Amino acid sequence: MGIIPKAGITLAVIAAIMFGTYEFRAMRSHPTELSPASVPIAPEAAPAAIPEPAPVPDMPKAVPVTPAASPKPAPAAIIPHGEAVATFAGGCFWCTESDFEKAPGVTSVVSGYTGGAEKNPSYQQVSSETTGHRESVEAHYDPAVISYDGLLDWFFIHAVDPTDAGGQFVDRGPSYKGAIFYRTEGERAKAEAAKKALEASGVFGAKPIVTDILPAGPFYQAEDYHQDYHTKNPVRYSYYRGGSGREAFHELYWTAEATARYMALRPMAKREGFCGPCFVKPSVAELKKKLTAIQYSVTQEAGTEKPFDNAYAEEHRDGIYVDIVSGEPLFSSKDKFDSGTGWPSFVKPLAPENIVEKTDYYLLYPRTEIVSRWAGSHLGHKFDDGPADRGGKRYCMNSAALRFVPKENLTSEGYGEYATLFK
Repeated sequence: MGIIPKAGITLAVIAAIMFGTYEFRAMRSHPTELSPASVPIAPEAAPAAIPEPAPVPDMPKAVPVTPAASPKPAPAAIIPHGEAVATFAGGCFWCTESDFEKAPGVTSVVSGYTGGAEKNPSYQQVSSETTGHRESVEAHYDPAVISYDGLLDWFFIHAVDPTDAGGQFVDRGPSYKGAIFYRTEGERAKAEAAKKALEASGVFGAKPIVTDILPAGPFYQAEDYHQDYHTKNPVRYSYYRGGSGREAFHELYWTAEATARYMALRPMAKREGFCGPCFVKPSVAELKKKLTAIQYSVTQEAGTEKPFDNAYAEEHRDGIYVDIVSGEPLFSSKDKFDSGTGWPSFVKPLAPENIVEKTDYYLLYPRTEIVSRWAGSHLGHKFDDGPADRGGKRYCMNSAALRFVPKENLTSEGYGEYATLFK
C-alpha cells in the first residue's frame, strides 16, 4: 500500500528540484555556477558559515526570459532639478537597483550599461562579454539627505563584494565586475578614500579591495523588463537572489562591529551629531542592564506603557526627543501636540530618515508601527487622526522609548545642528 505513494512522492520531489534548478538557470541568459568559491569566507569564520548550494545537474543553456523583441535601450534621462546622480556597478543590476532603492535620500534607481564602447547595447550583447560594458545602476539622490560619501558607504556595505575581481557572487565575467564611476575629480578622491578606509578597517582581513574606480562615460538604460525587476517579479527575484550568495555574504562580513569599524574611518564619523552606521546595538544582556523594565519591554518587546503615567506626555519644554537606546534624533517639541491620549504625540518626525514604518496586527487589524532605523526600537504607532491643519498625522509614541534633550543641552550633547530650531 505504501510503496506506490512513496515512489510518487519521490518522483515529485526530484521533479521539483529539477524544475527549481532550471528556473534558477533561466533567470539569467548566461550560464551560472553555484560554486562555494563564489562566496568568500571571512578570515575568522569557519567554512561552514555559508551553506553550500545544492549541486546543479547539467542543463542545456537557458534561453533569456525576456520579451521576444526588446527595443534597443536609450541613453539615460536628464537628471531632475535639485537631484544628483551617481553610477555604480555591483554585479546583477536587479540586485544593485534593489539595494540602492533602500538607501535614504535615493529618489530613483535606473538599471543600465556603461563602461564600454558599444552604443545602445542590448542585454544579450553585454552578457556576451564583447562590449566592455558592465551591468550598472544610476542612483538619483537628494544631496540634502544623503551625500556622495554616504552613497559610497552604502555601496560597499550593502551592494558589492569588493574583494571579487572576476564578477560578483554567482555572476561571473567582466560585465559583472564591481566599479564606482566618478564624474568629477572630487568624486574620484572620495571613492579612493572610501576604498582605502575599507581596506584599513580590516573587515575583509588581508584581502585586497579590488573594486574599480573609473571615469563615468555614457550610461545606456537597460530594457524595460529589467527595470524594477525585483518588484515586477518578486518570486523569481527572491529565488535568484537567495541562490546568488549575496545575503549570506553580507551577513557574514558586515556585522554591526565590522560596520562600526569601517564607519569610524569615514567622514560621517568625524562630523558633529549622531552617526547611524557607527552605532553598534548592545547585546540583550547589556540592554537589560542599561534600560529599565518598562524601557526594555517597550523598545525590545513592542510593549506599551500606561497612558498619562509616563515621562513625556506632559513635557512642555523646548528640545528634541532621541532614541533611548541609540540616541538617534526622532522628534521635536516644535511638532508636539496634546492629543488627549496620555502619550506624547507629534505631527511629524524631526529626522524622517531615522524612522521606519511597519505593519503590525497585534490588535487583529492593521496598524502602522513606528520603529527607529538604527536601534530597531519599537517607538509607538502612527494614526491618521492628527490635527488637520498640520498634516493630519499623529505619531503616538511611548515615553519609555525616548530621551528628551532640552534645547540648552543640544550643543553639549552633540545635537548642535538642531539648536537653530529654537532661536
